[in-house]
Amino acid sequence: MKLDKNLANFKSVIALVLLCITMAVLSDKFLTVDNAWNVMRQISVNLCISVGMTLVILSGGIDLSVGSILALSSAIAAGLIKFGWELPAINLFVGFTLLGAIISGTAVGSGLGMFNGWMITKFKVPPFVATLAMLTIARGLTMLWTGGYPITGLGSSFSFLGTGWFLGIPMPVWISALIVGIAIIITKRTQLGRYIYAIGGNESAAKLSGINIKKVKIWVYTIAGALSAVGGLIVTARLDSAQPNAGLTYELDSIAAVVIGGTSLSGGRGSILGTVQGALIIGVLNNGLVLLNVSPFWQQVVKGAVILLAVILDKASRKEVE
Repeated sequence: MKLDKNLANFKSVIALVLLCITMAVLSDKFLTVDNAWNVMRQISVNLCISVGMTLVILSGGIDLSVGSILALSSAIAAGLIKFGWELPAINLFVGFTLLGAIISGTAVGSGLGMFNGWMITKFKVPPFVATLAMLTIARGLTMLWTGGYPITGLGSSFSFLGTGWFLGIPMPVWISALIVGIAIIITKRTQLGRYIYAIGGNESAAKLSGINIKKVKIWVYTIAGALSAVGGLIVTARLDSAQPNAGLTYELDSIAAVVIGGTSLSGGRGSILGTVQGALIIGVLNNGLVLLNVSPFWQQVVKGAVILLAVILDKASRKEVE
Protein backbone atom coordinates (compact mmCIF):
# COMPACT_ATOMS: atom_id res chain seq x y z
CA MET A 1 0.00 0.00 0.00
CA LYS A 2 2.83 2.40 0.90
CA LEU A 3 4.59 1.60 -2.37
CA ASP A 4 1.40 2.32 -4.30
CA LYS A 5 1.08 5.66 -2.52
CA ASN A 6 4.66 6.60 -3.36
CA LEU A 7 4.10 5.70 -7.00
CA ALA A 8 0.97 7.86 -7.02
CA ASN A 9 2.96 10.82 -5.70
CA PHE A 10 5.44 10.48 -8.56
CA LYS A 11 3.01 9.53 -11.33
CA SER A 12 3.60 12.80 -13.21
CA VAL A 13 7.37 12.31 -13.15
CA ILE A 14 7.02 8.69 -14.27
CA ALA A 15 4.66 9.74 -17.08
CA LEU A 16 7.10 12.48 -18.19
CA VAL A 17 10.07 10.09 -18.27
CA LEU A 18 8.12 7.46 -20.23
CA LEU A 19 6.88 10.11 -22.65
CA CYS A 20 10.42 11.41 -23.24
CA ILE A 21 11.71 7.89 -23.85
CA THR A 22 8.90 7.21 -26.31
CA MET A 23 9.49 10.45 -28.24
CA ALA A 24 13.26 9.81 -28.31
CA VAL A 25 12.67 6.38 -29.85
CA LEU A 26 10.20 7.71 -32.42
CA SER A 27 12.17 10.81 -33.45
CA ASP A 28 15.94 11.30 -33.63
CA LYS A 29 15.41 15.08 -33.41
CA PHE A 30 13.85 14.96 -29.96
CA LEU A 31 16.94 14.48 -27.79
CA THR A 32 18.89 17.49 -29.03
CA VAL A 33 19.96 20.61 -27.15
CA ASP A 34 18.18 22.93 -29.57
CA ASN A 35 14.93 21.00 -29.26
CA ALA A 36 15.21 20.93 -25.45
CA TRP A 37 15.47 24.73 -25.34
CA ASN A 38 12.64 24.93 -27.85
CA VAL A 39 10.42 22.89 -25.54
CA MET A 40 11.39 25.06 -22.56
CA ARG A 41 10.57 28.24 -24.45
CA GLN A 42 7.25 26.81 -25.60
CA ILE A 43 6.13 25.80 -22.12
CA SER A 44 7.15 29.12 -20.55
CA VAL A 45 3.93 30.83 -21.62
CA ASN A 46 1.74 27.93 -20.54
CA LEU A 47 3.62 27.75 -17.26
CA CYS A 48 2.94 31.42 -16.47
CA ILE A 49 -0.77 30.91 -17.11
CA SER A 50 -0.88 27.54 -15.38
CA VAL A 51 0.62 28.86 -12.15
CA GLY A 52 -2.28 31.31 -11.90
CA MET A 53 -4.73 28.58 -12.88
CA THR A 54 -3.32 26.35 -10.15
CA LEU A 55 -4.11 28.95 -7.49
CA VAL A 56 -7.62 29.36 -8.89
CA ILE A 57 -8.32 25.62 -8.97
CA LEU A 58 -6.78 25.09 -5.52
CA SER A 59 -9.33 27.59 -4.20
CA GLY A 60 -12.14 25.57 -5.76
CA GLY A 61 -12.65 27.76 -8.84
CA ILE A 62 -11.92 27.72 -12.55
CA ASP A 63 -10.83 30.41 -15.04
CA LEU A 64 -11.77 30.04 -18.69
CA SER A 65 -10.81 33.61 -19.59
CA VAL A 66 -7.00 33.32 -19.35
CA GLY A 67 -6.47 33.11 -23.12
CA SER A 68 -8.61 36.15 -23.86
CA ILE A 69 -7.05 38.15 -21.02
CA LEU A 70 -3.65 37.23 -22.45
CA ALA A 71 -4.67 38.55 -25.86
CA LEU A 72 -6.15 41.84 -24.61
CA SER A 73 -3.33 42.60 -22.18
CA SER A 74 -0.60 41.98 -24.74
CA ALA A 75 -2.46 43.90 -27.46
CA ILE A 76 -2.82 46.93 -25.18
CA ALA A 77 0.85 46.79 -24.21
CA ALA A 78 1.87 46.51 -27.88
CA GLY A 79 -0.45 49.33 -28.88
CA LEU A 80 0.97 51.62 -26.21
CA ILE A 81 4.53 50.82 -27.28
CA LYS A 82 3.76 51.40 -30.95
CA PHE A 83 1.26 54.27 -30.90
CA GLY A 84 0.98 55.59 -27.36
CA TRP A 85 -2.42 56.72 -26.12
CA GLU A 86 -4.26 59.51 -27.88
CA LEU A 87 -7.41 61.32 -26.73
CA PRO A 88 -8.43 63.64 -29.59
CA ALA A 89 -11.43 65.00 -27.68
CA ILE A 90 -9.15 66.82 -25.24
CA ASN A 91 -6.14 67.07 -27.59
CA LEU A 92 -4.04 64.79 -25.38
CA PHE A 93 -1.33 62.35 -26.39
CA VAL A 94 0.51 60.15 -23.89
CA GLY A 95 3.66 58.35 -24.95
CA PHE A 96 4.76 55.19 -23.15
CA THR A 97 8.19 53.85 -22.36
CA LEU A 98 8.77 50.11 -22.70
CA LEU A 99 8.49 49.64 -18.94
CA GLY A 100 5.35 51.79 -18.79
CA ALA A 101 3.66 49.74 -21.51
CA ILE A 102 4.60 46.45 -19.82
CA ILE A 103 3.25 47.66 -16.48
CA SER A 104 0.06 48.89 -18.18
CA GLY A 105 -0.52 45.57 -19.91
CA THR A 106 0.03 43.67 -16.68
CA ALA A 107 -2.31 46.07 -14.88
CA VAL A 108 -5.02 45.38 -17.45
CA GLY A 109 -4.68 41.64 -16.86
CA SER A 110 -4.79 42.15 -13.10
CA GLY A 111 -7.86 44.36 -13.41
CA LEU A 112 -9.75 41.85 -15.53
CA GLY A 113 -8.84 39.08 -13.11
CA MET A 114 -9.99 41.23 -10.19
CA PHE A 115 -13.27 41.83 -12.00
CA ASN A 116 -13.71 38.06 -12.34
CA GLY A 117 -13.15 37.63 -8.60
CA TRP A 118 -15.51 40.49 -7.79
CA MET A 119 -18.32 39.05 -9.92
CA ILE A 120 -17.84 35.62 -8.36
CA THR A 121 -17.78 36.85 -4.74
CA LYS A 122 -20.11 39.87 -4.88
CA PHE A 123 -22.86 38.53 -7.11
CA LYS A 124 -22.33 34.79 -6.48
CA VAL A 125 -21.86 34.11 -10.18
CA PRO A 126 -20.44 30.59 -10.67
CA PRO A 127 -16.75 30.79 -11.69
CA PHE A 128 -17.45 28.86 -14.89
CA VAL A 129 -20.09 31.39 -16.00
CA ALA A 130 -18.23 34.51 -14.85
CA THR A 131 -14.97 33.59 -16.58
CA LEU A 132 -16.79 32.34 -19.69
CA ALA A 133 -18.40 35.77 -19.95
CA MET A 134 -14.99 37.42 -19.51
CA LEU A 135 -13.60 35.16 -22.24
CA THR A 136 -16.08 36.70 -24.68
CA ILE A 137 -15.78 40.26 -23.37
CA ALA A 138 -11.98 40.35 -23.43
CA ARG A 139 -11.84 38.78 -26.89
CA GLY A 140 -14.27 41.38 -28.21
CA LEU A 141 -12.30 44.22 -26.62
CA THR A 142 -9.13 42.85 -28.21
CA MET A 143 -10.75 43.01 -31.65
CA LEU A 144 -11.95 46.56 -30.97
CA TRP A 145 -8.51 47.68 -29.78
CA THR A 146 -6.63 46.14 -32.72
CA GLY A 147 -9.30 46.56 -35.38
CA GLY A 148 -8.77 42.90 -36.15
CA TYR A 149 -5.20 43.50 -37.35
CA PRO A 150 -1.90 42.52 -35.70
CA ILE A 151 0.28 45.19 -34.11
CA THR A 152 3.84 44.65 -35.31
CA GLY A 153 7.29 46.27 -35.22
CA LEU A 154 7.60 46.62 -31.45
CA GLY A 155 11.37 47.00 -31.31
CA SER A 156 14.34 44.87 -30.33
CA SER A 157 14.23 45.85 -26.65
CA PHE A 158 10.75 44.41 -26.25
CA SER A 159 11.55 41.37 -28.41
CA PHE A 160 14.38 40.53 -26.01
CA LEU A 161 11.77 39.36 -23.49
CA GLY A 162 10.75 36.58 -25.84
CA THR A 163 13.81 35.86 -27.92
CA GLY A 164 16.78 37.02 -25.83
CA TRP A 165 19.22 34.93 -23.80
CA PHE A 166 20.74 35.69 -20.40
CA LEU A 167 23.59 33.61 -18.94
CA GLY A 168 22.98 30.98 -21.61
CA ILE A 169 19.29 30.56 -20.79
CA PRO A 170 16.33 31.99 -22.80
CA MET A 171 14.57 34.95 -21.17
CA PRO A 172 11.13 33.27 -21.21
CA VAL A 173 12.59 30.44 -19.11
CA TRP A 174 14.00 32.95 -16.60
CA ILE A 175 10.63 34.73 -16.36
CA SER A 176 8.61 31.54 -15.87
CA ALA A 177 11.14 30.17 -13.37
CA LEU A 178 10.88 33.38 -11.32
CA ILE A 179 7.09 33.13 -11.32
CA VAL A 180 7.22 29.47 -10.27
CA GLY A 181 9.62 30.29 -7.43
CA ILE A 182 7.42 33.11 -6.11
CA ALA A 183 4.30 30.93 -6.38
CA ILE A 184 5.96 28.12 -4.43
CA ILE A 185 6.81 30.58 -1.65
CA ILE A 186 3.24 31.92 -1.65
CA THR A 187 1.62 28.49 -1.43
CA LYS A 188 4.03 27.00 1.09
CA ARG A 189 5.23 29.91 3.25
CA THR A 190 2.49 32.54 3.39
CA GLN A 191 -0.86 33.01 5.03
CA LEU A 192 -2.49 33.55 1.62
CA GLY A 193 -1.29 30.12 0.50
CA ARG A 194 -2.69 28.43 3.59
CA TYR A 195 -6.01 30.21 3.09
CA ILE A 196 -6.21 29.12 -0.55
CA TYR A 197 -5.82 25.46 0.42
CA ALA A 198 -8.30 25.85 3.28
CA ILE A 199 -10.97 27.42 1.07
CA GLY A 200 -10.54 24.78 -1.63
CA GLY A 201 -10.60 21.97 0.91
CA ASN A 202 -13.72 23.09 2.76
CA GLU A 203 -15.06 26.60 2.16
CA SER A 204 -17.65 26.42 4.94
CA ALA A 205 -15.05 25.39 7.51
CA ALA A 206 -12.69 28.10 6.25
CA LYS A 207 -15.41 30.71 6.70
CA LEU A 208 -16.13 29.52 10.23
CA SER A 209 -12.39 29.80 10.95
CA GLY A 210 -12.55 33.51 10.22
CA ILE A 211 -10.96 33.48 6.77
CA ASN A 212 -12.10 36.33 4.53
CA ILE A 213 -13.26 34.17 1.62
CA LYS A 214 -14.10 37.07 -0.70
CA LYS A 215 -10.76 38.79 -0.25
CA VAL A 216 -8.75 35.63 -0.88
CA LYS A 217 -10.72 34.72 -4.01
CA ILE A 218 -10.36 38.20 -5.46
CA TRP A 219 -6.61 38.00 -4.86
CA VAL A 220 -6.44 34.59 -6.53
CA TYR A 221 -8.24 35.73 -9.69
CA THR A 222 -6.24 38.95 -9.77
CA ILE A 223 -2.99 36.98 -9.71
CA ALA A 224 -4.30 34.67 -12.43
CA GLY A 225 -5.12 37.68 -14.61
CA ALA A 226 -1.71 39.25 -14.03
CA LEU A 227 0.11 36.02 -14.93
CA SER A 228 -1.99 35.67 -18.08
CA ALA A 229 -0.80 39.15 -19.04
CA VAL A 230 2.83 38.14 -18.42
CA GLY A 231 2.32 35.12 -20.66
CA GLY A 232 0.87 37.42 -23.30
CA LEU A 233 3.90 39.71 -23.14
CA ILE A 234 6.19 36.73 -23.75
CA VAL A 235 4.13 35.55 -26.74
CA THR A 236 4.03 39.03 -28.25
CA ALA A 237 7.76 39.56 -27.69
CA ARG A 238 8.60 36.22 -29.36
CA LEU A 239 6.52 37.04 -32.43
CA ASP A 240 7.26 40.78 -32.41
CA SER A 241 3.54 41.03 -33.02
CA ALA A 242 0.33 41.24 -30.97
CA GLN A 243 -2.20 39.01 -32.71
CA PRO A 244 -5.95 39.62 -32.18
CA ASN A 245 -6.52 35.85 -31.99
CA ALA A 246 -3.65 35.20 -29.56
CA GLY A 247 -4.36 32.84 -26.70
CA LEU A 248 -7.03 30.76 -28.41
CA THR A 249 -7.42 27.40 -26.58
CA TYR A 250 -4.66 28.38 -24.12
CA GLU A 251 -7.08 27.67 -21.29
CA LEU A 252 -7.17 24.05 -22.50
CA ASP A 253 -3.41 23.59 -22.17
CA SER A 254 -3.42 25.43 -18.85
CA ILE A 255 -6.14 23.31 -17.26
CA ALA A 256 -4.48 20.21 -18.71
CA ALA A 257 -1.14 21.09 -17.10
CA VAL A 258 -2.77 21.73 -13.73
CA VAL A 259 -4.85 18.53 -13.72
CA ILE A 260 -2.09 16.31 -15.10
CA GLY A 261 0.19 17.76 -12.43
CA GLY A 262 -2.07 16.32 -9.73
CA THR A 263 -4.13 19.33 -8.66
CA SER A 264 -7.68 18.27 -7.89
CA LEU A 265 -10.47 20.03 -9.79
CA SER A 266 -12.42 19.92 -6.52
CA GLY A 267 -9.82 22.21 -4.94
CA GLY A 268 -7.68 22.00 -1.82
CA ARG A 269 -5.13 19.49 -3.14
CA GLY A 270 -2.19 20.01 -5.46
CA SER A 271 1.08 21.90 -5.86
CA ILE A 272 2.95 24.33 -8.09
CA LEU A 273 5.72 21.77 -8.70
CA GLY A 274 3.07 19.32 -9.87
CA THR A 275 1.86 21.93 -12.36
CA VAL A 276 5.42 22.37 -13.61
CA GLN A 277 5.54 18.64 -14.30
CA GLY A 278 2.15 18.81 -16.01
CA ALA A 279 3.30 21.71 -18.21
CA LEU A 280 6.41 19.74 -19.15
CA ILE A 281 4.26 16.76 -20.13
CA ILE A 282 2.00 18.94 -22.29
CA GLY A 283 5.03 20.67 -23.82
CA VAL A 284 6.83 17.43 -24.62
CA LEU A 285 3.61 15.94 -26.00
CA ASN A 286 3.01 18.97 -28.27
CA ASN A 287 6.63 19.02 -29.40
CA GLY A 288 6.74 15.29 -30.05
CA LEU A 289 3.53 15.31 -32.05
CA VAL A 290 4.88 18.13 -34.23
CA LEU A 291 8.18 16.29 -34.80
CA LEU A 292 6.21 13.21 -35.80
CA ASN A 293 4.16 15.30 -38.27
CA VAL A 294 0.88 14.46 -36.55
CA SER A 295 -2.06 16.50 -37.83
CA PRO A 296 -2.98 19.48 -35.60
CA PHE A 297 -6.53 18.11 -35.46
CA TRP A 298 -5.30 14.82 -34.04
CA GLN A 299 -3.15 16.76 -31.59
CA GLN A 300 -6.31 18.28 -30.12
CA VAL A 301 -7.86 14.82 -29.87
CA VAL A 302 -4.81 13.46 -28.05
CA LYS A 303 -4.67 16.38 -25.58
CA GLY A 304 -8.39 16.05 -24.86
CA ALA A 305 -7.94 12.34 -24.17
CA VAL A 306 -5.00 13.07 -21.86
CA ILE A 307 -7.09 15.56 -19.86
CA LEU A 308 -9.93 13.07 -19.57
CA LEU A 309 -7.54 10.35 -18.38
CA ALA A 310 -6.00 12.72 -15.81
CA VAL A 311 -9.43 13.60 -14.38
CA ILE A 312 -10.38 9.91 -14.18
CA LEU A 313 -7.15 9.14 -12.31
CA ASP A 314 -7.77 12.10 -10.00
CA LYS A 315 -11.25 10.84 -9.14
CA ALA A 316 -9.93 7.33 -8.57
CA SER A 317 -7.19 8.58 -6.24
CA ARG A 318 -9.70 10.63 -4.22
CA LYS A 319 -11.88 7.57 -3.73
CA GLU A 320 -8.90 5.63 -2.44
CA VAL A 321 -8.14 8.39 0.06
CA GLU A 322 -11.75 8.46 1.22
